[in-house]
Amino acid sequence: MATEFIDRVTLHVSAGDGGNGCASIRREKFKPLGGPDGANGGDGGDVVLLVDDQTTTLLPYHRSPHRSAPNGGIGKGDLRHGADGETLVLPVPVGTVVKSTAGEVIADLVEPGTEFVAAAGGRGGLGNAALASTKRKAPGFALLGEPGETRDLVLELKSVADIALIGFPSAGKSSLIAALSAARPKIAEYPFTTLVPNLGVVEAGDVRFTVADVPGLIPGASEGRGLGLEFLRHVERCAALVHVIDMATWEPGRDPVSDLATIEAELAQYAVDIAHDGGDLLPLTERPTLVALNKIDIPDGQDLADIVRADLEAAGYRVFDVSAVSHRGLRELSFAMAELVAAERARREAEPAVPERIVIRPRAVDDAGFRVTVEETADGPVFRILGDKPERWIVQTDFANDEAVGYLGDRLERLGVEEELFKAGAVPGSTVVIGPGAGVVFDWDPTMVGGAELLGQRGTDLRLEETGRASRKERKAAFHERMDAKAEARAELEAERLAEKRARESGA
Repeated sequence: MATEFIDRVTLHVSAGDGGNGCASIRREKFKPLGGPDGANGGDGGDVVLLVDDQTTTLLPYHRSPHRSAPNGGIGKGDLRHGADGETLVLPVPVGTVVKSTAGEVIADLVEPGTEFVAAAGGRGGLGNAALASTKRKAPGFALLGEPGETRDLVLELKSVADIALIGFPSAGKSSLIAALSAARPKIAEYPFTTLVPNLGVVEAGDVRFTVADVPGLIPGASEGRGLGLEFLRHVERCAALVHVIDMATWEPGRDPVSDLATIEAELAQYAVDIAHDGGDLLPLTERPTLVALNKIDIPDGQDLADIVRADLEAAGYRVFDVSAVSHRGLRELSFAMAELVAAERARREAEPAVPERIVIRPRAVDDAGFRVTVEETADGPVFRILGDKPERWIVQTDFANDEAVGYLGDRLERLGVEEELFKAGAVPGSTVVIGPGAGVVFDWDPTMVGGAELLGQRGTDLRLEETGRASRKERKAAFHERMDAKAEARAELEAERLAEKRARESGA
């Protein structure tokens, strides 16, 4: 059973979420507070596209477009870190172009073995052992794992070939590639026999190159008529084009010259959106072009070719009379195609190698890592905090834990958020939102107001504030004090007993 050919899919990928950190206290005999031992959560798995030369279609992603990587494991006590989520590897064919849903080219995957991270996994949260410090000796909280990246990507397969055979339906392109190479495409006597691109390998002297037989064009193809863009994307990478002109068309109103003009007009309307190592690819109408007048073996085919050849050569085309049935002219055509391919390869080799540049973008000296904007609403001004760090810290915070919320407040204060809120005009009780959209909303209560600075750092463990231990001399003095106190108490009781005895004897 033949494999269905799919060359464009929308893929929904979701990386794994990071595992939550663990809040745990080590328990040992005679050590009720042995210190924090909560471990970190594992990182979520990435989703990676891998170029595989054994994969020829995007069919698996057409049938199953939603792909997710596993989440990271949660941290546990006794410093047992969570396991990292496994990377989900998705094989794609050579020549796959990755685009955003808006049509922006993100990656062009043409080399086997190339990897592209389609979605990055979330980082695991820190356990309380990693959050402990000299001031926060036993944190009663841990950080939550970050969610993995979720993206919608458009995958387009664009054939990687040196020469493209283009022309009207039933012009004989499939027959021509079958005669030039070992390819065996479907051939029949009706239009649109070819529904998918066919690739064949051709040898001409010392040059070996690939030829693509793509579905036929009709007027309006650049606007989506017929197979439209389903065809045109497969000629973007080709170094040269070969117009296959039908010398035996039965359709009224068609002739070789008008057929060529129609196809050229459709090519001019198509915009090339990919690039190669040497820069952007040329528009399709500026590529080296040959013209093959096909089916000259039929009656009147050769006569028609002799009539139109002069006009085509005057327009600047190299013209070849060929027959896929009798193989007439195929040798000359194949060597002409080899010349174009060799010239293109030599041009690319002569281009200076572009060294890989490492772009370093240091943070500006006045970049605080966040910004505060004021939004006027019916209920008064709303102060919105936007920035990578504050938004990431919000995701990591367990708002059901007061100590974790205090730790978040400390981080925001150290970052300078409270000072910027003051500058923006915020007052205690103002509405503050962290993050875009709905975000996280709270009423602002600055730490420097209300004596909060006198309460010590938020998130500290008061159980361990008294860490002093009495010396041997101090313990001995305390023991003697207790013994003296007991002796005094016994003496008082004895004196009271003797007094009561004397009183009874005197009364008697």
